[in-house]
Amino acid sequence: MSPLLLATLCVSALYGWVAWRLLRAPSAASVRVLLPLALLLHGALIYHSVLGQGDIRLGFGNSLSTIFWLTALVYWMSSQGAPLARLQSWVSGLAALSVLGMAAFTESHPIPNSEALALRAHLVVAFLAYGLLAVAALHAVLMTMLEKQLHRGAVMQEGTPPLLTLEAMLFRTIGIGFLLLTLAVFSGVFFSEELFGRALQFTHKIVFAILSWLVFGGLLLGRHFRGWRGRTALYWTITGFTLLLLAYLGTQFVLEVLLGR
Repeated sequence: MSPLLLATLCVSALYGWVAWRLLRAPSAASVRVLLPLALLLHGALIYHSVLGQGDIRLGFGNSLSTIFWLTALVYWMSSQGAPLARLQSWVSGLAALSVLGMAAFTESHPIPNSEALALRAHLVVAFLAYGLLAVAALHAVLMTMLEKQLHRGAVMQEGTPPLLTLEAMLFRTIGIGFLLLTLAVFSGVFFSEELFGRALQFTHKIVFAILSWLVFGGLLLGRHFRGWRGRTALYWTITGFTLLLLAYLGTQFVLEVLLGR
């Protein structure tokens, strides 16, 4: 077994242990130590795989792992004042799977003109938008589950924040994510030749990204002018993130995994 594969399995196992421990004893000191360690090691693996050869190399496995690493990192940082063990457990579990995805889907391709600072800034902003909006989508799923439990008269677990608190966190996350997505989409559309060395082409990626931007923008407008909340907001959030996933990961999965290109 190669050292890199061994490191990948160890990081995935560490995430898995943290996910399990968060459900059993979320306040355990070991969780507060091992989760940042898992994030640090995961980041090192991504750096080696994406930037280790001097240029930027992306593919389905690398992109999936980067998005869920950022998701886990963003949620860990933003939840310090309002810990939510169940969602953190989900995020850690998804990060564990994404680490294994790097080992399973090793196909990658260098990004042209990747030494350009503007392109690197564009990619950082785009991946941060993915990470934040992934956190928002997971929040939406959790809120849907909690709302159904309340309607059935179930007692909430100790330490579970009120739905209004979760809703405020949801829209704060969507607002920041939408701002970053706006920068990523509009820089990609209007500065395509400067960033990628070619004129803009309306591919599936661009179309799905714009549709996702429209959905999240519509949700924020509906929240501001119509007071949207509850299930309406949750469904729009999940729809917007699904479109965002299709914008890149969906097309990359079809091209690299299903078609082998």
